Amino acid sequence: MGRSRRTIPEELLLLALDPATGTTAQPQSLDLGLAGAQLVELALAGRIAPDGDRIAVVMPRPTGDPTLDSALELLRRRGSPVRAVHWIGGPRLGLRQTYLSHLERCGMVHAVAGQMCGVLPTTRYQATDTAISREIRSRLDSAIRTGVPPDPRTAALAALAHAVGLGKHLYPGNEGRSSRSRLRDLIRHDPMGGLVAHAVMDVQNGVAAQPRRSPATAGQSGGRQPAQAARTAPDPGRVPMQPRRGAGAMARAVAH
Repeated sequence: MGRSRRTIPEELLLLALDPATGTTAQPQSLDLGLAGAQLVELALAGRIAPDGDRIAVVMPRPTGDPTLDSALELLRRRGSPVRAVHWIGGPRLGLRQTYLSHLERCGMVHAVAGQMCGVLPTTRYQATDTAISREIRSRLDSAIRTGVPPDPRTAALAALAHAVGLGKHLYPGNEGRSSRSRLRDLIRHDPMGGLVAHAVMDVQNGVAAQPRRSPATAGQSGGRQPAQAARTAPDPGRVPMQPRRGAGAMARAVAH
């Protein structure tokens, strides 16, 4: 794949960067979101496709992006489709820093050394061209404001931004409530983005560690109820997504 456009992981990270502090919002959930964003980008490139709630490699040919190709190779080595929630919930040590360093090499951010409490060394990252971040943000704002179905990349970015909790960072306070709600609703425009975003939410709610149950018992035990409750409860700062529709409808391919 060419480098004429930014990848979804890059855009998600740029959205999360606070221009005032040089730190990333929602750092823990952002790591999950970056892993999920890689899946969406690989799907858009035709390398993987959803298979129910699993991810299958359909074309192992490298994309030319080293970070994406590393994820693709790991998926290929699995030998069989892997559940999205298990992939996203796996160890992703250093993924955020990998992308920050990549953005620095590309000239989109620059590192600013500092100290915490005058002792501990810290590094902040400032955008070198705020027009890039404004362009990304304007795509989300436009989709929210106009209601016009966004392109798959923007829809997936919106779903991931919601899933990692960036809604309250991008549209804070009571005045941003309706925008956060519409941000969530953009999930329906991209099945792969929706699958991955729900997997990110499931990992945060602890669903990844629970055994998969058959449909016959899905509504009987309380195993999944806490996650569902968290997903459907009123939100003081983050609007939850609607419960996931049938995963089989997603089985078509789409390519600090």
